[in-house]
Amino acid sequence: MTRMSNASGQPWTVGRLLNWTREHFQARGLDHPRLSAELLLAHAMNCRKIELYTRFEQVPPPEQVARFRELVLKAADQAPISYLIGHKEFFSLDFEVTPDVLIPRPETEALVEQALAFCKTLADERIEVLDVGTGSGCIAVAIARYEPRAHVLAADISPAAIEVARRNITKHGLTERIRTTVGDALDLPAHITPADGFHLIVSNPPYIAEADLAGLPKNVRDYEPRLALVSGEGLAMYQRLAQQAHGKLRSGGRIYVEIGQGQARQVISIFTQSGRYRHVGTWPDMAGIERVIGFERT
Repeated sequence: MTRMSNASGQPWTVGRLLNWTREHFQARGLDHPRLSAELLLAHAMNCRKIELYTRFEQVPPPEQVARFRELVLKAADQAPISYLIGHKEFFSLDFEVTPDVLIPRPETEALVEQALAFCKTLADERIEVLDVGTGSGCIAVAIARYEPRAHVLAADISPAAIEVARRNITKHGLTERIRTTVGDALDLPAHITPADGFHLIVSNPPYIAEADLAGLPKNVRDYEPRLALVSGEGLAMYQRLAQQAHGKLRSGGRIYVEIGQGQARQVISIFTQSGRYRHVGTWPDMAGIERVIGFERT
């Protein structure tokens, strides 16, 4: 990072720090430069972002400015803002994130929306849900938070990710309705699977092809966990889910999966070719890209 110029001799107020950093981030091609500057400065000053607006003329202590400079340096090198500040909002809920988990993304909210809509069609007093590849636990927590009948099993192959998920589950007061387990896809211990199967399985699996990894933005390619991003040619996890989910779902149960751009036709084929599933819908994210597909056990 270019050293903050102070040729005017004016003190580094909150307003000047934000303006300089916004311009610097713009020059480096960062997304949302103003918001990124605000999030980092609020973190360095240990205050809420909204409080910055009443402190424009305040001069932060030198140690806070030094901490802010370190964060700006890392962000300018494309380190994700969410990892630098340690949290990310998802479905109007706040989640801890670390480099052990994928950063929750707005497009994944479409998956939660469809899961909740399906839950509303069920008359059962208890709804059994499985979240495959839970990561930070954001999907599991959002479903349990907004559907009080949901009892969720959150599974991930990464023990480190499960530890982050557990902290988020505790943070949101959902330890009585969300369990966690380390497991590879649907290879789960028999004793934690409901006897009648799950009503609902949700998954945001790794769907980026190995060959496409190099073309990802640096802030994704170099910082987010490869295990949560890449899966063979991009469809391997859908094939595993299609093979294994039928035996975990109760009759009429559904599985909803997030997909990558342009994968809808192939994923539908993977699930329906065996005759075990019926395609019940494809839904776009906020950008209009096909993002979520639902299937019902036949």
